[in-house]
Amino acid sequence: MSLKKLRREIDQIDEKILLLLNRRAGLTLRIGHLKTREGGNVFDPTREREIYEKVSRLSRGPLSAETVRAIYREVISGARALEKSLVIAYQGPPLSYAHLAAQKVFGSQVSYTDVMTIGDVFTEVERDRADYGTVPIENSIEGTVGYTLDRFTDTELTICSEVFLKIDHCLIGRAKTMNKVKKLYFHPQAFAQCRSWLEENLYHLKPRDSVEALSTSMAASMASHHADSAAIAHEDAARQYGLRVLARSIGESHRNVTRFLLVGKNGSGRTGRDKTSVMFSIKDRIGALHDILVPFKKNGINLTKIESRPSRKKPWEYYFFVDLKGHKEEKKVRQAITSLEKHCTFLKILGSYPAR
Repeated sequence: MSLKKLRREIDQIDEKILLLLNRRAGLTLRIGHLKTREGGNVFDPTREREIYEKVSRLSRGPLSAETVRAIYREVISGARALEKSLVIAYQGPPLSYAHLAAQKVFGSQVSYTDVMTIGDVFTEVERDRADYGTVPIENSIEGTVGYTLDRFTDTELTICSEVFLKIDHCLIGRAKTMNKVKKLYFHPQAFAQCRSWLEENLYHLKPRDSVEALSTSMAASMASHHADSAAIAHEDAARQYGLRVLARSIGESHRNVTRFLLVGKNGSGRTGRDKTSVMFSIKDRIGALHDILVPFKKNGINLTKIESRPSRKKPWEYYFFVDLKGHKEEKKVRQAITSLEKHCTFLKILGSYPAR
C-alpha cells in the first residue's frame, strides 16, 4: 500500500477509537452516578487492576504490555476526572519520586499538590484537602522508611493501594562538567544508594560541600539556584528545573525499587490476590514474639514483611508492622488476626489492598 493509503487507514481507525473512547467515557459517567448513590468511591484500585491485567492479557502486540497499560492509565484517568476532580498529595516539589509514583497510578487528569514532608501528606488527606496521598514505605536497597511507619501509629487513614517504582538516580546540575561541581544537594537515601559512584567521581568534594534536602526534587530545585552545583535526582527533574544531566544511572544497583503506599479514607475490595498490613504491640514476656507468629502459621498465611519500630512512648517498647498475603475479609485472615489480638496490648489493621 502507498503511504497515502496507509495514513488514510490510520485516520479511519482514529475516528473509530475516538468514538469508542467517548462511548466508554459515557458508560463510566453512568457507573459514577450509580456509585455516588451507593456511596462508592471514584478511585477503585481493585477494578482498575482488573482492567490493566485484562488489557495486558488481550493485547497481541506489537505494542508492549507496558505501553498498553500506560495508554489505559490515561484513558482511566480522563474518565475518572469526569466523575470527580481528585487531589493527590505527595512530598515534593514536583517530579520527586513520590510524584512519579502517584502519576503511575492516577495519570495526568488529576490535581497534584506537593507538601514539604511525609507527615504533611497524611495531614492533607486527614483534613480533606486531598483525596489520597502517596508515601514511601521501603526501598529495596536502603530498607524501611521509618517515618512513614511511625506516622501510621496516629492516623485513621487506611492503605488503599501500593505501587512499585524503579529508581534511576542521575547527577544533574548547572555545572558544565562533573569536575566543575563545587556543591552537591541530595536526599539522604539517594546519597546512600549512590555512595560508591560519588566517592569515585566526586572525590574532590568535602563534607561541607554537601547539603541535605527533604526530597530528590527539592535537591534539584536547590541546585538550580546555584552555579557550579549539582543534585542527585531523576532525569525528569533536570527538564523541570533547567539543569544539565551530568551522569546517568549513578546508583549502586540496577534493581533499585521503592515501594509506595496510597493512603486515603476508604479501603479496597477483594481481588483474590491481596495484601493486608497490620501493626501491633505485644506484652513483654518470654515467648511473646513466637506466639504472635503462630496464628499466621496455623491459618496458612504467608508473611511478606515484618518490621519493628520503637513506640516512642516507653523505652524498649516496640510496635511491629506486618504485611501478609490475603484480605482482611477472608476467613483465614480474620481468624489469624483474632487469635493474634489475644497476645497484643494494641492492634490496628492498616488496610487491605491489591497486591502488585
